[in-house]
Amino acid sequence: MKKLSILVSLTTNDNDYQIEQAAAAERAARKFGVGLELLYAGNDPITQSQQLLKVIQSSSGVKPDAIVFEPVGGTAMPQVARAAAAAGIGWVVLNRDAEYIGELRRSYRVPVFAISGDHEEIGRIQGEQMAAILPQGGSILYIQGPSESLPAKQRTAGMYEAKPANLQVKVMKAQWTEESSYRTVSSWLRLSTSHETQVDLIAAQDDSMAMGARKALQEHTTGTARDKWLGLPFLGCDGMPTTGQAWVRSGLLAATIIIPPNTDEAISTLVKYFSSGVAPHERSITTPRSFPSLEELAASHREKARGMGR
Repeated sequence: MKKLSILVSLTTNDNDYQIEQAAAAERAARKFGVGLELLYAGNDPITQSQQLLKVIQSSSGVKPDAIVFEPVGGTAMPQVARAAAAAGIGWVVLNRDAEYIGELRRSYRVPVFAISGDHEEIGRIQGEQMAAILPQGGSILYIQGPSESLPAKQRTAGMYEAKPANLQVKVMKAQWTEESSYRTVSSWLRLSTSHETQVDLIAAQDDSMAMGARKALQEHTTGTARDKWLGLPFLGCDGMPTTGQAWVRSGLLAATIIIPPNTDEAISTLVKYFSSGVAPHERSITTPRSFPSLEELAASHREKARGMGR
């Protein structure tokens, strides 16, 4: 069998989860002896579409055996997917469902499948983390991913489903990066109403966005106000070992949610398909988990509340 060639298209290289997705792909490529190309779309769906179409429509004759991609925009690029399948290129969608997968599997003899984190469950876990930290209720500043992002919508829906009614949520949006969250929170802090808003916890749908919010609060507040803001619990998602989990251990985050990278699973599945014809499952779901556990989180904050005399 000839050496497999796989292209992995990621949303950005300015996000800890996407960086880990790239690292997991590189580890899997080395393990299986697969040729790997990484592309980053700069959080721009048009750029991503153009990058992929350029590869699919290349006249050089050198094309990958499969494309593994995490969509930037609100869709999983059905037209690009069909163009890839028609060109004999396998197609794997990460962290997004795509209605066209069944149709492409029936119409083309290439591997087509999806692997995703359970985004509604991620949101539910974060809602449960909020409840563990604020059992008496309170107000949450919630930093959501971009409006057009289905995972962002699903995480928000899961959070609202799980959070108790005594928690009030103010939502603002950012672009899955520390810098975008920093800009969003900085702009909000310039409004006079921000100083009158009661906030008991800050939660973000991404660890890097939580850190961007923290950076904005540190740089744009002073004195006792800054101490109060930075003393709040911060929650994130992704839970990569050297970022999210490390930030929890250092106290910068109160908790995160470990979401396993899935580029390595995608590459492993493709290798099995091309080497032995093992048909991939149409859809696979990875399982997120709270870090620390919800029980540990609740216990630690009960202890803090007792120490503060609450």
